[in-house]
Amino acid sequence: MTERLSSELEQRFRDVEENYKRICAELEKAALDSGRSPQEVTLLAATKTVPVEVINHGIALGIRHIGENRVQELCEKYDGYAPVDVQFIGHLQTNKVRQLIGRVSMIQSVDSVRLAQEISRQAEKVGTQMDILLEVNIGREENKSGVLPEALPELLEQAAALPCVHVRGLMAIPPAEASREETIRFFSRMTQYFIDIKQKRIDNVTMDYLSMGMSADFADAVRAGANLVRVGSALFGPRNYH
Repeated sequence: MTERLSSELEQRFRDVEENYKRICAELEKAALDSGRSPQEVTLLAATKTVPVEVINHGIALGIRHIGENRVQELCEKYDGYAPVDVQFIGHLQTNKVRQLIGRVSMIQSVDSVRLAQEISRQAEKVGTQMDILLEVNIGREENKSGVLPEALPELLEQAAALPCVHVRGLMAIPPAEASREETIRFFSRMTQYFIDIKQKRIDNVTMDYLSMGMSADFADAVRAGANLVRVGSALFGPRNYH
């Protein structure tokens, strides 16, 4: 049994290595297609359900940023990570914010003033400032996290006024059922929001990151303007939720 598990893990390591090389090549091409240097695009490995040993193999290959979707899973795996930048990319409840402060460099999924206020409050308690992205519900989907586009200016204004958060950009997930053409239009719309906000030069807002694009569409996202992509299953293989 141990030998079989070891063999399966070794095969998964090889798969991750091949996937990583392919993804890096696709990102490089997409960046060049959009008139940018590949160094301007950041790959964040989405590690939901991925075992620590597989994550650490990815880190050894060159992955520098990982993103977790669940607070409990992040906390359970945290001490096992090799040195790496950890970000939070999932839906976040205010009562779990405290567990992230000091563990993550950025929270990408801020979609309400209440959540931004709680992040600032918890960061202030330990004398730090938390980088955040504002998540936009670009597809206007019911029962999906993210601020609606028309409410983004108010969230931006109120988050920027908080003492212990720093707005670093925007994040979005287009509807899963959207066609490729529709998804690209959503990406382009997000890029325009990103550019418009950047041009306003708002205090405590630096539009450094436009986080959009996942395993199925990260190259299209980069060509549309994304500079941070969140890739999970294309890198680590199908998720095992058991």
